[in-house]
Amino acid sequence: MRIFLPLRVLPATPRVVLASIPSKFTCGLRPGNIQFAPPTIPRFSSRFRSTAAIQMEKVDTSSRLTELRKLMSDNKVDVYIVPSEDSHSSEYIAPCDARRAFISGFTGSAGCAVITHNKAALATDGRYFNQAAKQLDENWLLLKQGLQDVPTWQEWSAEQSAGGKVVAVDPTLLTSGVAKKLSEKIKKNGGEDLVPVGKNLVDEVWGTDQPSRPSEPVILLGEKFAGKDVKTKLADLRKELEKRKSLGFVVSMLDEIAWLFNLRGNDIPYNPVFFSYAIITADEATLYIDSSKLNAECQSYLSENGVSVKPYNDIFNDATALGNAAEARKTSEPGDNKKFLISNKASWALKRALGGDDMVEEIRSPVGDSKAVKNEVELGGMRECHVRDGAALIEFFAWLEDQLVVKKARVDEVDAADQLEALRAKQKDFVGLSFPTISSTGPNAAVIHYKPERGSCSTIDPNAVYLCDSGAQYLDGTTDTTRTLHFGEPTAAEIEAYTLVLKGNIALDKVVFPKGTTGFALDTLARQFLWQQGLDYRHGTGHGVGSYLNVHEGPIGIGTRVQYSEVSLSPGNVISNEPGYYEDGSFGIRIENIIMVREAQTKHKFGDKPYLGFEHVTMVPYCRRLIDSSLLTNAERQWLNDYNADIWNKTKSYFENDEVTTTWLKRETQPF
Repeated sequence: MRIFLPLRVLPATPRVVLASIPSKFTCGLRPGNIQFAPPTIPRFSSRFRSTAAIQMEKVDTSSRLTELRKLMSDNKVDVYIVPSEDSHSSEYIAPCDARRAFISGFTGSAGCAVITHNKAALATDGRYFNQAAKQLDENWLLLKQGLQDVPTWQEWSAEQSAGGKVVAVDPTLLTSGVAKKLSEKIKKNGGEDLVPVGKNLVDEVWGTDQPSRPSEPVILLGEKFAGKDVKTKLADLRKELEKRKSLGFVVSMLDEIAWLFNLRGNDIPYNPVFFSYAIITADEATLYIDSSKLNAECQSYLSENGVSVKPYNDIFNDATALGNAAEARKTSEPGDNKKFLISNKASWALKRALGGDDMVEEIRSPVGDSKAVKNEVELGGMRECHVRDGAALIEFFAWLEDQLVVKKARVDEVDAADQLEALRAKQKDFVGLSFPTISSTGPNAAVIHYKPERGSCSTIDPNAVYLCDSGAQYLDGTTDTTRTLHFGEPTAAEIEAYTLVLKGNIALDKVVFPKGTTGFALDTLARQFLWQQGLDYRHGTGHGVGSYLNVHEGPIGIGTRVQYSEVSLSPGNVISNEPGYYEDGSFGIRIENIIMVREAQTKHKFGDKPYLGFEHVTMVPYCRRLIDSSLLTNAERQWLNDYNADIWNKTKSYFENDEVTTTWLKRETQPF
């Protein structure tokens, strides 16, 4: 999965109508505005579109690069780095922070642009190779990260710095850890150094065309949905600070701040967060935010919980003052070695403001760790919202098949995504989408994070694979589901690939493992059946999921990333299970369920350790046409039959007066 704006606050349940902008998992973007008001339901209208795989639009970046290079010369910079992230290391970003997309023309969520005076390179991972190849113009070199003999963007930057050249970056957009390692590489390659540039040079090029910074109202998320009050969360954090003998913790990740204070916002598309920082010490809690975002209820609530409010832009001055005061105390009291804590995702600029290595310790965020372990209220909300979300998806797939097969209608990828959003919007506590819907037919499904655009996307072909990766935000949870369907006669290759992916999905769902096991260790379970046939996929198998928060949530995950080997899975974690397979130019398969870590009942407990397993909450059937049941074991067939029965029992009541959907659901959940 995947990522503008007049608002008005109503006393009723907030709902969000989401707009479109290139950002994280940029697919299925559609025009509209975010607003706290009953959503406008998009009307379905068929259009005549080509069914061929579309060519994503290229942007001529020549004039932008020329202007940027002039600014680089003016600032005595030889190599300039443009990361994807904002000042808070956000994966999804606000329109005003899409600098890398602006300068390169590549709109995928992951990547880094590096510009010299005569070259420009864009680095991205395997999810986006196809998209980047289609979107980058002739000015750009594509660095396919992860492939043999292809340098990382850090290595390429260091290579370009040879001969004493200066490499520069906006220090608010790079973490301190990345900056330190990059500086070492630059010096090793004969470059002068990595230097921070206070003004962002891409912003200078963008000028008045750059979108304004959002300033959307913040809402209070009650304990009915949050499950834990702010005072308790702050007390738990302060215990951690005391244990570490620290001066305080500076919180810079937006979802961590939203979770810590039980607040939600709308500053970033598809993510209910708001631009802010926070500083927590033993006796003070300060939230840095534009106060105009806080209504009287929010201000009173924060005050009652001992939280003071200061302007967002004061954070760096205050951090500098705190660092200076701590350094002075250190000088007068030589035995005082306490430091401030920041997340290892905090910016280089923030660490510099606090005083650098002498005054700062970087750690994995204790707020992020706590947030990833959902409480019982949050877990209950995830179960409930996935039933409602499943009902919307079931109704959508039944509708789509009826349109394509029975009515012979022509439905394009964006119209289908709009219809799905309209069906979701009918569900209780719906707020908006959790990422732009990936609605892809035939060869487009092979583009892992495909982006259909209104007016140029493909018509859905009933005789080709259709992949739909989508999710929603509800007050009681966040959803993310992928289903791959076929409405005609699939090929033998499509059936085999789908069944192998399904077997991996089931294997991961069924696994039992000892406490202390990481997602890194479990990744092979989902890939094993593909590997046996010499197949694989170029993305992770699972990511953490927030509770009415970001659809991608750290620090846990299932995959081959090093960080997934550092944090073990714990009861209360919510994570995706999404193996896939992609045949370039032909079709793509992905199956995704949301699963929750729970304690498993085992006959023995070797080493006196608890054993853990997963509970799936996604309630959407798989595509029967794509399953070769002869490739399934008896245990897999039984699992599948039990799952189908569970879906039928939990969702059938939503369709009592809907014959089309009931018939479709009954057929798809029949026992194998």
